[in-house]
Amino acid sequence: MKQPGPDHPITIERMDTRVHVRFAGRIVADTTRALALREASYPVVYYIPRADADMSLMKATRHSTHCPYKGDASYFTIVADGREAENAVWSYEQPFPAVTEIKEYLAFYPNRVDAIEVG
Repeated sequence: MKQPGPDHPITIERMDTRVHVRFAGRIVADTTRALALREASYPVVYYIPRADADMSLMKATRHSTHCPYKGDASYFTIVADGREAENAVWSYEQPFPAVTEIKEYLAFYPNRVDAIEVG
């Protein structure tokens, strides 16, 4: 486990604007409670509470990845209206202490959904 710091900063802030995710002509997530995670020089990632996502469209997969700063991520495939976006969504079930706020929130790969709209 690595700790965020000056060489690899991570900040998490609550958003005060709406964030919604579209896929296959549907809104699969819509929230005013998103978290914006900024990590080093990577693009911002929006984490959305599961309660604000249509979990009936998400199928858990066996895929997983490990981040030395955040922990182990599990993945979901979105299935809607005959389309499928494999491993398009990830979540940290047990994130490391430095990022506990994102526990069980969902993040979406921008290139695997139709749009992530903020504002």
